[in-house]
Amino acid sequence: MCSVALSEDGAVLFAKEDFDGPQHAVTLGVFIDEVLSMADSHAKPIDAVAVSCGPGSYTGLRIGVSMAKGLCYGRDIPLIALPTLKVLCVPVLLMDELPENALLCPMIDARRMEVYDVIYDRALNEVRGVNADIIDGDSYKEFLDKQPVYFFGSGAAKCKEVIKHPNARFLDAIHPLARWMFPLADKEYLNGTFQDVAYFEPFYLKEFVATVAKNKIF
Repeated sequence: MCSVALSEDGAVLFAKEDFDGPQHAVTLGVFIDEVLSMADSHAKPIDAVAVSCGPGSYTGLRIGVSMAKGLCYGRDIPLIALPTLKVLCVPVLLMDELPENALLCPMIDARRMEVYDVIYDRALNEVRGVNADIIDGDSYKEFLDKQPVYFFGSGAAKCKEVIKHPNARFLDAIHPLARWMFPLADKEYLNGTFQDVAYFEPFYLKEFVATVAKNKIF
């Protein structure tokens, strides 16, 4: 999906979203023009640009990061990079019924029975880092035996058919949208955690797969 948004003091002022597939090359520039027009017409200065840095598809991430870097160069503002899997967690953390001891497992579909995922606690500390998992009935058992685990994202639907543990919770319609980036981006901005615009590159799935494959072979 492709999305852009504008925030001020944590509130969403403007958002555009496209769920019709990989059309970033067509839609992203149009969305950004609309955001900039809105900001400029209402005298809203843009202090920074946050971009999803992956994991994800090569083309989508490359287009998004290129656009973000262009905005940063043109307006002389800093670049903030946010992991896609962490952005997916924001709407889940806003749920009132989430247990205190819950773990969050955002997933990106990698076709067949494979997903790319990470496991966070409620404070978004990594309990287990980004991994490529082939899903079966015993996946995540070491975590599920101890506490509830919430699965969501594009890879969760197929896992629901396989993982039957009573502590497994599956959430539908959780997407990595720009409107969910603001709590994370605000924190990075206040901490001064910015990327080098000249050298920053996103986290491609194909590079991650190559690393995993190499480690397994050697």
